[in-house]
Amino acid sequence: MANPPASTVRKELVESQMYETAAKLFAVRGFAGTSLQDIADEMGITRPALYYYVKSKDELLAKLVTEITEGNTAQILDVANDPALDSVEKLSRIAYAMVHHRALQPARFLLLARSEAELSDGLADIHERTKRTMLRSLIAVIDHGVEAGQFRPVNPRSAALAVIGMCNWVAWWFHEDDESTADQVARDIADLAVASVLQSADRMTGASGPRAAAALLRQDLDYLERLLDEADHPTKPHD
Repeated sequence: MANPPASTVRKELVESQMYETAAKLFAVRGFAGTSLQDIADEMGITRPALYYYVKSKDELLAKLVTEITEGNTAQILDVANDPALDSVEKLSRIAYAMVHHRALQPARFLLLARSEAELSDGLADIHERTKRTMLRSLIAVIDHGVEAGQFRPVNPRSAALAVIGMCNWVAWWFHEDDESTADQVARDIADLAVASVLQSADRMTGASGPRAAAALLRQDLDYLERLLDEADHPTKPHD
């Protein structure tokens, strides 16, 4: 396969730089506080040169928002809908994907968080739709894990929101330009996400749904009966 022309390669490099620069400036200054001239100055090119690649900052924001919201959500849906994975593996992979994405591109996530009020109606609809889709998918994963006895009987919505919050917060504190470090942080937080809902080993019953709940109740009743027996027949101290 022939290599692409040098002009095509340069165009792709400039566009990549343009989107990264716009994301950083939007994240720091806000969408309203950033102009195309600011972006051109930061890139070291003239504003007329920038117009060759983009016509307005609204066009830039639309591209960034679409990539951030739809791309990450599609990845999460692929995991959530994979029948070969159990709930533990799904939750781990979803949390990893969310953290890794935010760790490698924190500016893009921050610009979205800080520009929500300035999104056009169309972009706001896309953003809200993808957020709801992601939340519903994560709720379903946790709910299924509870029914299968892999997760504690937590409130699936509260647990899902807690996991999302933990993953999102990475964009505010992780600023190392190191993919291996981002990978480790993503693995660590994925483990924490699973641990936050995981059923303890001695509470796993092998059953699911109402049968799992009944089995756990029997465990609790057995334990309570042992405590009552010990209270009624305390061991006499040695002389």
